[in-house]
Amino acid sequence: MPNLSTAPSDDVLDQIKAILGHGGWKAGAEAISYFDDPRGRFCGAAFLVVLPESTQQVSEIVSLCNREKIALIPYGGGTGVVAGQLSIETENMLILSLERMNSISEVSEDDCTVTVQAGCILAHLHAAANEKALQFPLSMASKGSCSVGGNLATNAGGIQVVRYGNTRDLCLGIEAVLPCGSILSDLSPLHKDNTGYDLKHLLIGSEGTLGVITAATFKLTPLDPETVTMLCAVSSPTAALALYKKLRLNLRESISALELLSDFGLDLVASCFSDLKKPFKQDYSWYVLIEAGGAEGIIEQALGAVADCLDTGLVQDAVIAQSDTQRATLWRLRENTPEANRLSGAFVSSDTSVPISKVEAFIHATCAAVKAINPDLRVNTYGHIGDGNIHHNILPPQGVTKAAFLKAEPDAAERIRMVINDATVEFGGSISAEHGIGRLKTQDLEAYVSPVKRRALKAIKSALDPNNIMNPGAVLR
Repeated sequence: MPNLSTAPSDDVLDQIKAILGHGGWKAGAEAISYFDDPRGRFCGAAFLVVLPESTQQVSEIVSLCNREKIALIPYGGGTGVVAGQLSIETENMLILSLERMNSISEVSEDDCTVTVQAGCILAHLHAAANEKALQFPLSMASKGSCSVGGNLATNAGGIQVVRYGNTRDLCLGIEAVLPCGSILSDLSPLHKDNTGYDLKHLLIGSEGTLGVITAATFKLTPLDPETVTMLCAVSSPTAALALYKKLRLNLRESISALELLSDFGLDLVASCFSDLKKPFKQDYSWYVLIEAGGAEGIIEQALGAVADCLDTGLVQDAVIAQSDTQRATLWRLRENTPEANRLSGAFVSSDTSVPISKVEAFIHATCAAVKAINPDLRVNTYGHIGDGNIHHNILPPQGVTKAAFLKAEPDAAERIRMVINDATVEFGGSISAEHGIGRLKTQDLEAYVSPVKRRALKAIKSALDPNNIMNPGAVLR
């Protein structure tokens, strides 16, 4: 087991620095930015941040850490929200940042694949694919700062899961350094390969606890000739799902995004960002942001389907983006929601999934449970309704600061978190839909995941990382 009570010796530090060369590490004030939590809840620590620039350097660093029993944390873009990338227990860990390993080595138009290093920023991968009239369809609000290695490590979801799946579904091959320092090189562009266990799926979603992902080969898809983006007002989440069902009959697999927003949520965003306004003349209870793309004619099909729903009353009002600028504005209403929550003092943020058919009942049950704790609490519910992934953000009563509320009710956050988790499991859902477990949800994993599954997870961890050097404290305790 790694020694977390003392820092490595000067001799070991010299060996690490010799592997990396000049500019290959940061310490002290230079390293502080790597300790930040995106939601400002706490600060991490580490004795050194290393910045390898090749898989070979990663291998040598990991091999040395394994031999000396030094704990390390793989680090992507630092955007994770469950503290998987932060050591909050001790400063005697090493952070291994992949930021210098950010090249895009090959975009194949014939194979519709791309091979990219783990430190590549997601938005940069989008741009490289677009230059070839292709797209990498994983997208999320943090695309300008998150890395593809972090996306893989957390099996990130995002806004287009209904059409393209999670990160796991887009990955064909992986290169990774295992805890012993060995390099697993399997950057295959193959869509079919049944030669034994598919090891990439062990590493995807493992949150840096089973190895360091250094590169990957991903699927790409052709850019859609036509794209339509709409914000539809509906009466309820059930109406939103009925609209989805109706649109699927007309548009089939062309729907790439289906995002649920509440009226309270839109008000919150508008209050925090002066350049954003609600696009309707009157207020409605709920809204669905829909995007579809496909061959020529998809816009006409989508508009016809929405017009039918307006006639029947299923859709109460609708705004259709008429330009790329309008499309971007509609998306900012959704993508700025997490920041609006933070600015407004949200002190609980959930990431749950339930069967799509149970979404509305789940929302009603959880909101009622939260209000039972304090009827003045404000709940901003939103999420990827097309795949059942719902986020509840709990804000203090109007006019009360986050600090003042938590001082007055210090146990409220934990009570709210528990009632949301209890309801999630009661409705047949998952306590972590897309953010992972990290360090913040290890207790929840123990409480809500079956003992058989937990034993299997621990057996895999022990087999691949017997010295427990890879991100100890994350996922499993």
